[in-house]
Amino acid sequence: MHQDVTDLRNFYYRSTLGRAAQQHIRNNLIRMWPEAKGQTVVGFGFAAPLLRPYLAQARRVIALMPAPQGVMPWPAGQPNVSVLSEETEWPIETGHVDKLVVMHGLEVSEQPSELLEECFRVLGPGGRVIFVVPNRSGLWARSDRTPFGHGRPYSQGQLEAQLKRHAFLPEAHVNTLFQPPSTRRFWLKTGTSWEKLGRRFSMVMAGGVLMVEATKRVQMPAGPGVHAKAPSRLKVLEGLGAAKPETARLGD
Repeated sequence: MHQDVTDLRNFYYRSTLGRAAQQHIRNNLIRMWPEAKGQTVVGFGFAAPLLRPYLAQARRVIALMPAPQGVMPWPAGQPNVSVLSEETEWPIETGHVDKLVVMHGLEVSEQPSELLEECFRVLGPGGRVIFVVPNRSGLWARSDRTPFGHGRPYSQGQLEAQLKRHAFLPEAHVNTLFQPPSTRRFWLKTGTSWEKLGRRFSMVMAGGVLMVEATKRVQMPAGPGVHAKAPSRLKVLEGLGAAKPETARLGD
């Protein structure tokens, strides 16, 4: 079930813990996608907090917000680029998106398969998508004080298997939000240190959020296809090895 846009806005823009979470997730996104010059960048769910670095360089930025969640104007103080849309019917032409970010979209969707099909549809050749979901093994999925405590959390294997079933090819993954989802001053002040420690020991530490990057898998054409007809060989040398025909003798 989708959360209300007001609750999401208050967490990411008006709480210290939410602003810290926004910064850590966005920093990882920038490491994975350092630039988007001249490209079309789209966010779905509540991905707006992650898209600001691309506003100045991308050809176009769109923040799609599903109808069950609600929409808010974004970005503040600039021309609005947020759009209210149906969860599985986006107002975007097929194959026009270069980069897609889905946050607070997949894990709360009641139609995850149809949502993934829509993600596949809008991505263009060479397009990439990053799914940001609660990590099943992390602390954030166990606390309903944050948006990541709602919906279905994923393990890396579960998410990648679901993406493969919908013709996506997982390319990279990142764990983030290693600090506990606590508003206590100690955890908030040491959040950056926890992130550095978590990236270094990610094999033994579970981050609260999983980020998986994927591309569209190009399918081979179905059916027997068209068989190319091999050109016939030149018959210049044909008959050299055959017996010579008898010539008619005069008088016969």
